Amino acid sequence: MVTSEYERRIAARFAGFDQDGNGYIDREDFMAAAKALLAEFGTAARSDRGQALYVGAEAFWQGMAGIADRDGDQRITREEFVTGALKRLRDNPERFAEIARPFLHAALAVADTTGDSAVGVESTARVLQVLGVEGDLAAETAAQLDTDGDGRIGEEDIVSAFARYFTVPE
Repeated sequence: MVTSEYERRIAARFAGFDQDGNGYIDREDFMAAAKALLAEFGTAARSDRGQALYVGAEAFWQGMAGIADRDGDQRITREEFVTGALKRLRDNPERFAEIARPFLHAALAVADTTGDSAVGVESTARVLQVLGVEGDLAAETAAQLDTDGDGRIGEEDIVSAFARYFTVPE
């Protein structure tokens, strides 16, 4: 039962992970996100960047399952997600950032058109949209991540923003 405003916000984040909308998060949702990102940026799955993205997606899934899959069935229900986030992530958002980092690092490498370990605001918005953030919100969020106004967003900014988004404080 979701009771507090905090729990409602965390529960709303569930849909972002449930890529296929079947009511639970599983490995296939992470692989679908990776596949969609590769398609969006025209990157081959067998390329070094493509393989790194799939490895990152698997690591993210494993970390998420370790936090939230309480019954060990390799699926995270909405309730497990809310409970896992509430009990484990709220007090340690750095933990969430670290389990997401390999995937985010690889996603940024796929979106990085210049090879300088930073991603343009427009490419960041595209990544966010592929991951389920609505268009206008994705563009607005990406623009806000460009704190120095140079049009580029670094990995640390994205990882910390991602952790804040999914571990929203009460």
